[in-house]
Amino acid sequence: MASFTIKQLRYFEALALHRHFGRAAEASAISQPALSVQIKELEEALGVQLFERSARQVRLTSFGESFEARVREILRRVDDLDDFARAARGKLAGRFRIGVIPTIAPYLLPHLIGNLARSHPGLDLHVRETLTPKLVQELLQGQLDTAIVALPVAEPAFTEKPIFEERFVLVRPESEADKPAPRGEELRDMRLLLLEEGHCLREQTLSFCSTSGAVPRDGLDGSSLSTLVQMVGAGIGVTMIPEMAIPVETRSARVCCTPLEDPQPGRTIGMIWRRTSPLTEAYDEIAEVVARSAEALRRPGMAA
Repeated sequence: MASFTIKQLRYFEALALHRHFGRAAEASAISQPALSVQIKELEEALGVQLFERSARQVRLTSFGESFEARVREILRRVDDLDDFARAARGKLAGRFRIGVIPTIAPYLLPHLIGNLARSHPGLDLHVRETLTPKLVQELLQGQLDTAIVALPVAEPAFTEKPIFEERFVLVRPESEADKPAPRGEELRDMRLLLLEEGHCLREQTLSFCSTSGAVPRDGLDGSSLSTLVQMVGAGIGVTMIPEMAIPVETRSARVCCTPLEDPQPGRTIGMIWRRTSPLTEAYDEIAEVVARSAEALRRPGMAA
């Protein structure tokens, strides 16, 4: 009978995901040589090769691909057992892994981390900031406990908990502060600066423009809201940002923020977690802390 450990299965899952020993080792918080040893011992225990290795890439064998699906299910059940034990203790404590999308993290986390430390002093908080598709993948694979994202995600395996609504505002050069908010047809003539592909805020902005009858001119893509706002300040175009970003992103840029006419663009922010988790009550408590933290960000910061 093959003898291997849960830890080895987690190392296997990391390597199957990253297809690179260095990145898998970093994600697993061990050295690359140690990871190689663990994978080799797992293969020896099974008597079957799991990976094809070359100088440039790591690839799953046909057996490795079948093995991966079974390992993923085993590890999810292990995670559920851990959650079950945590739920039985009656209070959320210990390691808590939360993911946050980049258009929320810089603004919400400074408030949220402090509030969580006060409301749940036993938590060992681990924060992961990345795009929604990556958070969904890592949540499905048990690498995260929950994530704060823009809803809906529409993943049947998740519970979605709406927390608050947030408007988007138009960011224009400071010289346009006295101008009225542009109408839908006027947006068509503007150079709209957008986040790069993969950000849900990009798709939400484009969706609003389509609904308003505006087809934006070709603009420029940026990797962060900070970049977009600074480009607006330099007179390159206009952009849209969520309300919570206003105090941080506009403090050093020569821009003004203007609410758009109804129907105003916006998004629903919420939490997602696996439906199978027995920690739903605890996650509801966390969602309340998120709501209180977000409320601290909702201050007047726009020109009419």
